[in-house]
Amino acid sequence: MKLLADLDIAERRLPQDGRIKTRVKGRELDLRVSTVPTVHGESVVLRVLDRASVRFSLEQMGFESDTLARFQELLARPHGIVLVTGPTGSGKTTTLYAALSKLDASTQKIINVEDPVEYQLEGINQIQVHAQIGLTFANALRSILRQDPDIIMIGEMRDGETAQIAVQSALTGHLVLSTLHTNTAAGAVVRMKDMGVESYLITSSVNGVLSQRLVRTLCPKCRVPEVPSAALRERTGLARWLPEGQPLYVARGCPHCRDTGYLGRTGIHELLVLDDNLRRAILGGADASQLHAMGVQAGMLTLHEDGLRKVARGVTSLEELLRVTQDSGDA
Repeated sequence: MKLLADLDIAERRLPQDGRIKTRVKGRELDLRVSTVPTVHGESVVLRVLDRASVRFSLEQMGFESDTLARFQELLARPHGIVLVTGPTGSGKTTTLYAALSKLDASTQKIINVEDPVEYQLEGINQIQVHAQIGLTFANALRSILRQDPDIIMIGEMRDGETAQIAVQSALTGHLVLSTLHTNTAAGAVVRMKDMGVESYLITSSVNGVLSQRLVRTLCPKCRVPEVPSAALRERTGLARWLPEGQPLYVARGCPHCRDTGYLGRTGIHELLVLDDNLRRAILGGADASQLHAMGVQAGMLTLHEDGLRKVARGVTSLEELLRVTQDSGDA
């Protein structure tokens, strides 16, 4: 494995990262390889990236029509920051690539800085960060601004310097797309403050934050209808989306889905669009839970509520939704 990933096979005391490019049944696959030393030898984890999977459009990624319309409004704005947040492996980069593919690369100059570049898109200038030779996110971004871009995608806001440059770019007339590791959409604002970005800069640059998770979708061949009790509908909040007597679906398992009950994944989303009330609250020093509550008051559906819509439609199960959303403070 280490040979294939071009890692130092003699070095067993330090963590190493590499990648394997391979072809399976005519599809190009990228395998990310991570090794760390443990007491009983090395632990190796592979992350599979299917280059073809980024051909998704936003419509295919599980967006409900109302959320999609508001997200596309944010992407259509000429400047400002649009953030996508969530834990590792929640599809943030894929969503940003799908958003980029919506934008017209022939009329707009789009530059993307990533570590590493995950998917290659036609018509977009993609820069790979190379920390060993001093090509960091911050250094690359400084140079990018002299390249006259219209849209800048930053793989991840990792530090205060990157966040500051992203804010400056947004304020000087660029649309900036980036990702952050936070559990809720409102948490992104607090994370930027923690990175040292002033509140007044956040309110004047950030347009909106999309938080997302991936849930497994039920296997269409073996899912089983089940009418939930009134108590369950009330307790989970399903009553709002599921009429009384209508069934939801549960996983069962069959040879088609390898007895898991699930086949494929889709996204659940929470979109916080910054309005005047939220901007005033941020300037007043409101914390993430207050901002979250204000977003809900203004009509934002939480990750849990967006997931409940999919449970009511039979796309996923209630158990799967609870497994994914109980960390986000919504369930």
